[in-house]
Amino acid sequence: MKSKRQTDTSIIVQTPEGIEFSLYPAGMLIRACSYMIDFVIQGLLFIIPLFLFIDIVIELFGTWLMLLYFFLLNWFYHVFCEVCFKGQSAGKKIMGIRVVRSNGSPINPGASFVRNLLRFADTFMGFYIIAFSCMTLCPGFRRIGDLAADTLVVYTLNSLSPTRKSSIMWLHKYEKIVPPRKLSNSEKQNIILFAKRYPVLGEVRANEIAKKYAEDLNDQIDKTVGAGLSYSAYLLGIARTLSGDYS
Repeated sequence: MKSKRQTDTSIIVQTPEGIEFSLYPAGMLIRACSYMIDFVIQGLLFIIPLFLFIDIVIELFGTWLMLLYFFLLNWFYHVFCEVCFKGQSAGKKIMGIRVVRSNGSPINPGASFVRNLLRFADTFMGFYIIAFSCMTLCPGFRRIGDLAADTLVVYTLNSLSPTRKSSIMWLHKYEKIVPPRKLSNSEKQNIILFAKRYPVLGEVRANEIAKKYAEDLNDQIDKTVGAGLSYSAYLLGIARTLSGDYS
């Protein structure tokens, strides 16, 4: 995938098939809220077992097991969550953001490890000036860890921030439909363009436009539409499949 900048803070990503979609990098405030939620959760994950089992643990193993648990929780909590839960820790899930590669693809274990390993550099000595400065100056609000791992933190469909949502994120209301045949790059672009224009077309006009595309794609479209699916809904379902799912 290739990416390019828009005039605002969104980033246009282009797949190898020629399909373009937008990613909206999450800003500092919502990321700070996410981080604080995760900080509290990490604290609870450490304090609660410590409170319940500290006597048993110290008696059987001494303090080394407690220190090892604290080390793993502090260094690998975010890595575990990002790898196992599609780029989302608990805080990111609540705030509606996730970590992805800069090309929009899902984060992998290596990238997650690097971005979280360098968290100590962003928050050196407990100060966040380095992270704040880096995120302010870098496109996509990326800190040092993101730059090194080539990652982005982006808004999802369920983001608590109303300011940044993809122009076609509302497609999640439609069921995904797999194209009935292999589509050319031009056909894919036309379908995505139709989805972007759909909100301003009106249902009647949208169905008139969609009918031509839908009939070209599928000779059996009348059976599909006859089952209760409009031409627009059919095309929008294909558009959702083509554009990817960032819910």
